[in-house]
Parts: sequence; structure tokens; C-alpha cells
Amino acid sequence: MSGIMGVISYGLGTVVGFIIIGVLVFWFIQDITQKKHTVLRNYPVIGRLRFFMEELGEYFRQYFFAGDREEMPFNRATRAWVYKGAKNEGGIIGFGSTNDLREPGSIIFVNHPYPVLEDDRLPTPSMIIGSDYCKHPFEGKSVVNISGMSFGAISSPAVSALSRGAGVAGCWMDTGEGGLSPYHLEGQCDVIMQIGTAKYGIRDVHGEFSPEKARELAKVVKAFEIKLSQGAKPGKGGVLPGSKVTEEIARIRGIPMGEDSISPNRHLDIANVNDLLDKIAYVRELTGRPVGVKTAIGGWGFINEMCDAVLRRGKEYAPDFIAIDGGEGGSGAAPQTLMDHMSLPIAEALPRVVDSLVQSDLKGRIRVIAAGKLVTPAKAAWALCVGADFINTARGFMFALGCIQALRCHTNTCPTGVTTHNKRLQRGLVVEEKYIRVANYVQNMNKEIDMIAHSCGCRHARELKREYVRIVRSANESVALNMLHPYPVPGAPVSKITPFRSPAAL
Repeated sequence: MSGIMGVISYGLGTVVGFIIIGVLVFWFIQDITQKKHTVLRNYPVIGRLRFFMEELGEYFRQYFFAGDREEMPFNRATRAWVYKGAKNEGGIIGFGSTNDLREPGSIIFVNHPYPVLEDDRLPTPSMIIGSDYCKHPFEGKSVVNISGMSFGAISSPAVSALSRGAGVAGCWMDTGEGGLSPYHLEGQCDVIMQIGTAKYGIRDVHGEFSPEKARELAKVVKAFEIKLSQGAKPGKGGVLPGSKVTEEIARIRGIPMGEDSISPNRHLDIANVNDLLDKIAYVRELTGRPVGVKTAIGGWGFINEMCDAVLRRGKEYAPDFIAIDGGEGGSGAAPQTLMDHMSLPIAEALPRVVDSLVQSDLKGRIRVIAAGKLVTPAKAAWALCVGADFINTARGFMFALGCIQALRCHTNTCPTGVTTHNKRLQRGLVVEEKYIRVANYVQNMNKEIDMIAHSCGCRHARELKREYVRIVRSANESVALNMLHPYPVPGAPVSKITPFRSPAAL
């Protein structure tokens, strides 16, 4: 018997050996005769290792070579805080920080010699959006909220977990431009319906804005957001590959199944600031809900022109909120050229917007929402110091759902089930577990923002001001934010901030 088994094993080994040799010979002939790749033509078979290592290189750097504070777009230390916050494990470390406070751009908060005692602390108050200007104003209860991520760009289990977690934590959820799905409503959270350039979910059969659908949506959403642009790709519409356009997504968006879903790069019916203000007033009157704008910022031009137009036409034409998306934003797919180089980062964009609103005496009328890699309490508290009223984050919540920064959001092969419609991969995202992590992340973000405020001598987070934070300019030298961005004088002509001239990015 043992002899027979030995013969069989020998035979199988011989067959396997011939198969391997055959594959190598096939590769050799294929590589040496092809004309596209110089490396393969000169080094057949062995040259394939170069492409293999190039593909795996970013993952090796992530886990083995990059330091805790080196990796992009989010370093390991940042991701670790989000993971701990989502798991409610606390953000306690020992033996000192790995954050280099000599690095230009680092944030340093100004500790008060007599921080606020426990008994003197106040809960951070909510803020009303659209008060006195619409039939159904909206109460924003949480400082930190879920930024726009379309159903389609992210999976149905991801949307369900976000909705249920938002319902528990009391924050709002932005639909993104992909329309309102049943999964957004599962958690009975506050929902902001985004009106993208393609009008997905709020369009008629011709692809134009549908007043009937807007009125129906107004029964279940708290506000509408007109998306002009997003930080990842200003000047280019959203892209959803056809492989991710399922029958359900096609039905919700009102588009053909299986075809690439590409939004126009701007609203066809909004070509200037007057068109924008007209559309805001129209949708608000039609729905009775607050209406805001989401946009990336290229310079002073847009916000100054908008403020001038509102002052000229009346505050009833103003957006109820404006969501500023920094150029470093980007939870979805975008051309690298735009992702790398288009629009201002939030550190420069936010102060410009706030200053223009303050100087035009519109800051109390228009709520400001900041977004752009603000996934930790320190970054969020910085935005409040500048003058933001709320913080939006998308990728922070993706991490809370289990995202490992695999950088495959656009390929439908997300290993954690967050951005894929592959049912096998979605199985790993257990809604009953992940929604708790979403709620934990919101609650711990708000809690630690308050902790920073108390250390600065503020009773709650909304008392944070620019003088409470310093920005590192060079090694061992920092400057107070109110010196870097001085408070403007309310009521002065907006054009006095900086002269408006084309191009707007001056």
C-alpha cells in the first residue's frame, strides 16, 4: 500500500512540476514578445516581481515602515484614536506623546491656569438652523455630525449602521448626492438631504429638479443642502462606476442600472450667485425646511460675492447654513490632480468664510459647518475656535465602521464592507455591532472637545475663541490664532476684507 501511495505522490508531484514549468515558459514567451512594458521585455518573468511589489508597497509601508505620525492621508496615531473612541476604550496613552509640536501647522491649545471645575461646566448648547426664516427650523443637537456619503459610494450595511448610530448619539446624517434610501431612515436620525448636480433622488424623468419629490422628501428630512462642490474634486461631478450601480441604487437615483453614474460638474440651473440665492429661497419656500450650501473654497471671491448679494437682496435670501469642505476632503473617488491641488485646505478656507460672514454681519444668520480631515477632538476644537458652529466628518465615521484605509473605495473590493456592494464582503460589517461604534465615536468626540474647552477655561465648547489656540510656525515658535487671523469688524463693507477681483483664488 505504501508503495502505491508513493507512486501516486510521485506522479502528482511530476504533474505539478510540469504545470509550473509550463506556466513559467508561457510567461517567458509572453513577456519577451510583448511591447508595452520595457522591464518585462528585458527581464521576463522576474520583472513581474516589480509590479507585484509596487502594488503591495503602500500596504507594506502602512503596517511595517511608516511611523505613527507619518502616513497619509491619515496616520496610524489618528486612526488609533478613532478606533479607540469608537470601541469606547478611552484615549489614554503613556510615557508621552509622539506628536511633534515643533512641526509647522501643529495645534497647541492655551491652557487656563484655573480650568473650569466640574460643578461649573455647562452642557454644550444646541443651535437652531433656519430660525425665523423657514416654516420648520432645524435643531442641531450635536457639534459633530456625519458628512455626505452617498448610498452607492458606501454600502447598505454602512448606511444602516450610520443611521442607527446617529439616532442613538443625536447627530445628523447627510445623505450625500446619491439620494435618500430606506437605510438612511432606519435609525430615525435627523437627515439632511443633499441636492447634487445630477439631482439624484429629487429629479424627474428628464433629470431636472422635481418640486413634487422635494415636497415628499420634506416630510422625512430636516434640511436640504445644495452641493456646489466638494473638497476632493471641485469643478468635477461625482463618479460611481457602473459595477456599483445596482438595481436598487439605480431606482433610488433615477438612473439606468449598470452604467457609470457621472454627475455634471455644476448645477445646470445655477450659473451665478443670484441663481444660487434664488434656488435657496425657492426650495425653502417649497419645502418649509432650512436650505444650505456645500462648497469648497478657492479664495475670497465666492464668499464675498455671496455676502454682498445677500446684503443687497435681504437676509431672507441667505442660505441657512454653509458647509465648507476643505481641499483635503475626499471619502470617495476623485482624479488625483484635483485631489492633490484643487481648492484651499480647511485651515485657510474656514477663517476666510467666517471673517466674511462676521464683517457682513451675517454670522448669526448663516450657520457654518466645517469639514476636511477633522476626525479628532483637537482638529474639531480648532474649527470651533475659528468660528465654525458644527463639524462634519465622513472618513472619521468610516474608521468607526471599521475602515482600515485600504485605499480601495473606488474598486468595489473594500475589505471591510464599507464601500462595496459585494455581499460576501458586506457580510463582515455587522450593523448591530457597528452602529454602537458610530454612536460611541460621536459621543467621545463631543466629550473630548468639551474637555479641551474646560482646560482652556470655557464652560462649554461653544465658548471657544481664536485666542485659545496657537499654531506652530516653526520649531519652538507659535502664534495665537487671533493674531494669525485677526477678528474682523462687524458691519463694515465686505469688500474691505480684501478686494474682489478675478481670478477668485487671490
